[in-house]
Amino acid sequence: MIAEPTEKVFVKRRSDAPQGFFAWEAAGLAWLGEAAEAGGAAVVGVREVGDRHITLDRIEPARPTASAAEALGRALAISHATGAPAFGAGPPGWRGDGFIGRQSLMIKEFRRWGEFYASTRLQPYAIAAERRGTLSPAGARLVDRVCERLVAGEFDDDRPPARIHGDLWGGNVLYSAGPSSPSMAVLIDPAAHGGHGQTDLAMLELFGTPHVERVQHAYAEAAELPTDWRQRTGLHQLHPLLVHAVTHGPSYGQEAAAVARRYA
Repeated sequence: MIAEPTEKVFVKRRSDAPQGFFAWEAAGLAWLGEAAEAGGAAVVGVREVGDRHITLDRIEPARPTASAAEALGRALAISHATGAPAFGAGPPGWRGDGFIGRQSLMIKEFRRWGEFYASTRLQPYAIAAERRGTLSPAGARLVDRVCERLVAGEFDDDRPPARIHGDLWGGNVLYSAGPSSPSMAVLIDPAAHGGHGQTDLAMLELFGTPHVERVQHAYAEAAELPTDWRQRTGLHQLHPLLVHAVTHGPSYGQEAAAVARRYA
C-alpha cells in the first residue's frame, strides 16, 4: 500500500487491491460518519474512492491529551449506541465480505453475538493460523472450546448490536486540532460492522493508545458497562490476536492460545 500525502488530502493506493477493497473502507467511514453527526467519534472525510485508491482528508497531527482521550471514550459509546441491524451486519447496502487489514472479513448477520463471534471472527482465523503453523493444534482446540461456549450463549448479554469500528488499534486513532479544542481524536481505516462495543475497547487496550485508561473509564461510564466488564476483555481480544497470528507469526498464536485457555 502506497500513501501519498499532499497539502490537503491523503491518497492511499494499492495496485493489487481486490475488488471492493477501498469501497469497503469508504462505506465504513460513511456509516460511522452518520454516528459522528449524532455526537459519535469523528472519522476522516472521504474525497474520492476508486478500485485502486482512496482519497481522504489530510489530518494535521496534534498532541493527544487526556481530555481528548476521555472525549473519545464518550463519543465511542455514542457511535456504538447508534446500532446496527444485526451482529455481523456490514454498512448499509454492502454486499459480500469486507476486509480487516488485507484479510477477508466475513459479513453475515446473526441474532446472537456469541454465535456471530465464534462463527465469523474466531473459527476462520484459527483454522487459517493452524494451517500456516502459527497456531498450535493444542491452541486451536482451546479456541474451539471457547467457540462452543460462545455458540451456547454463555457470553451473551442483553446489549443490542453496536456499530463498531472493528479494527480500532492505536494506529487507527489520530489526534488533530478540533474546532473548539486543542486536540480531538479522529478514526481512520475501519472494518465497520455490527458487533459488541467492548470489542473496540479491547483492541485499543491490546495494541495500546495514548491515555487508554482515560478512554476506557469514560467509555465504561457513558455506555453503562457492568462492573465486571474487564473480565471479558481477553475474549474480545481473541479475534485480533488470531488475525495477527495468520499474518504476523506464531507469537500471536501463542498469545491467542494463552487467552483462549482463560475462557475455555
